[in-house]
Amino acid sequence: MKRTLIGTALAGVVVLGLLSAQDPPIAQRIQRVENGLWEAKFGPQGSQVLQAQASLAGRMKLYNVPGVSIAVIQDNKIQWAKAYGLLRAGSESPVTDGSLFEAASTSKLITAVLALHFVEQGKLALDEDVNKFLRSWKVSENEFTRVKKVTLRMLLTHQAGLPATNYDMDPNAGYPTLVQVLKGELPAKNKAAVVESVPGAKWQYSNIAYDVIQLLLEDSLGKPFGQIARETVFDPLGMNSSTFAYPLPPELASREAMPHDEKGIAGRPGMHLTALAHGGLMTTPSDLARFTLALMMAFQGKSGGWLSSATARRLFHKELDLDPRMFGFPIAEGLGVMLIDHGPMFSFLHPGSNLPGTTCWLEGCPESGQGVIIMTNGAGGELLAIEIRAAIAHEYQWPIGPSFVP
Repeated sequence: MKRTLIGTALAGVVVLGLLSAQDPPIAQRIQRVENGLWEAKFGPQGSQVLQAQASLAGRMKLYNVPGVSIAVIQDNKIQWAKAYGLLRAGSESPVTDGSLFEAASTSKLITAVLALHFVEQGKLALDEDVNKFLRSWKVSENEFTRVKKVTLRMLLTHQAGLPATNYDMDPNAGYPTLVQVLKGELPAKNKAAVVESVPGAKWQYSNIAYDVIQLLLEDSLGKPFGQIARETVFDPLGMNSSTFAYPLPPELASREAMPHDEKGIAGRPGMHLTALAHGGLMTTPSDLARFTLALMMAFQGKSGGWLSSATARRLFHKELDLDPRMFGFPIAEGLGVMLIDHGPMFSFLHPGSNLPGTTCWLEGCPESGQGVIIMTNGAGGELLAIEIRAAIAHEYQWPIGPSFVP
């Protein structure tokens, strides 16, 4: 996740006008969204200003984003989903609402929900030393862990003191196992999951912290992470186009959206095959909308037993305030999710971005029953997603988001 760009994008979220008296036909709403993107401009001191309406097609061309897929939640239901463009630039394969995109760091929200589900069942603990539950590998002891032990809560909130690291590997030495990744051992060439500061002392975004959670789940349950996700989340919610298995199985591979760089040039997906929990989800906006809606309903106490209201509220409980200089406005960290306070309401979100160029934006507001998921197959999709989100917020007059007056 690129925090600076996402912070700039978040600062441009808009809410305009008053709630409309009548709900116009959905097709008209979609058309207004498609032709009502608010072009992002940069003002003094890097502040973002949204001005001048533009079309989705025009902005896709400007940002070199070949494909976009959107799902909108309104009144506690998925109101519409629509896709645009191509799976791969230069091809004739269109993006559909069944096309699979990389969820990137939005995968962490799935991982967080899995962890909290098994905390609720008593199979994991939030505030105990994770080494009590790990068998295949342990967090190594050093001067920092002697002061305080790493806990699941710290892993979920990026406070475990673990490094931020890229996931390089030696292509001539086979593919690393998850344990080799955590050890930083060849053929893996990433930093090892070694604590670099006193756990709980500071916030430092860490992908590898979530891969520790993956092993924690696998060791505790005796099952592969992908199977745990399927049995606990995907199957119960009807997320039939979601998987942590990669390469995709044949029945899904023909629907895969290829990543594209800033120039719109297609590249090979950079999916990790063993370290999955930090960014390995392949899915559709409609499936993520089902997941988002289920979290919102659980928060409202209407989950039907899939996730308890207490666990949903634990997920959305503010654990710490993040430095507002990172994003340009106040934002907090929950247990694996970002939170924005809107006075009487709050929204939860988790963006994601994978190299060489895929993006995801997931957002929901439990109190208002609204949300949006936007997935793209282009590196320019981060800003594009914010412009789409702004158009949707304007059309539906969402009472969430930092205020903006054009």
